[in-house]
Amino acid sequence: MNLRLLALFAAFSTAIIYGVSYTVAKDVMPLYILPYALIFFRVIGSAALFWAVSFFIKNQKIQPKDYARLLLCALLGTSMNMLFFYKGLNTALPIVASAIAVVTPLMVFIFSIILLKEKLSKTKIIGLLVGLIGAYILITYKHDLKGGAGSILGNFYVFLNAAFFGLYLVVVKKLLAKYNPIHIIKWMYTISIFIVLPFSYSELFLIDWVTMPNHIYFELIFIVVFTTFINYMFNLFALTELKPTTVSVFVYLHPVFASLYALLVGSDTLSAVKIGTTLLICVGVYLVTKPAAKPIN
Repeated sequence: MNLRLLALFAAFSTAIIYGVSYTVAKDVMPLYILPYALIFFRVIGSAALFWAVSFFIKNQKIQPKDYARLLLCALLGTSMNMLFFYKGLNTALPIVASAIAVVTPLMVFIFSIILLKEKLSKTKIIGLLVGLIGAYILITYKHDLKGGAGSILGNFYVFLNAAFFGLYLVVVKKLLAKYNPIHIIKWMYTISIFIVLPFSYSELFLIDWVTMPNHIYFELIFIVVFTTFINYMFNLFALTELKPTTVSVFVYLHPVFASLYALLVGSDTLSAVKIGTTLLICVGVYLVTKPAAKPIN
């Protein structure tokens, strides 16, 4: 099996784990652990795991000229995106949140136009509009601005998570081409500990570890080890072999696996609007990421 196929398999595996994680995270929060406290465990746990792995590979010193980009990647990819994601998922429904996350490739495309001067075409413009219209309907349809499950604010936070992560996928590419991905991600998570701690500090003292059911401990481990460590390992490896837009396409599968698992455990329901808007987003993503046809000689 060549490296490209392995990279594609890694990207596919992340979709399964992420799909399941939407419901798992909602089991943990807010009843047992509040959103920002959960993020702190993800960040500090992942930092420890990546540091442990880094001892088995050749050390690389980050050059001072790359510090600013590394800090930006930490802000986008392991701090702000998660702060918005978990705050949003706290009220967003699993299937809706996973469908909103599908806009990530659209955000990659927008930032690639701005930063990488990617070429525009009529097809890509149509795809972008179709996808964003689908996302807008999904975020706002029959939801209150604030409040309980499915609030517009919660859905919008999940959208902001997708935007931050889309920008991260574009920005991190240069670092991954220069350094081993493990060293990049270990420093990103280490930096993120100090970024998320001010948000998480007060919530950490509200956790009642004594009365917490055993299955919540296992779900917390799943979030730290699989949703974070394993997925970032797979995603970073995929990024070293594939284009950012190619990796981001696998977010298509998030709502599929999220829906299957949420329906299996009864944490969410399907509706025509959810299915229709998700298809709109997927069509938009397909048109945006579709390779340009080669001219016939």
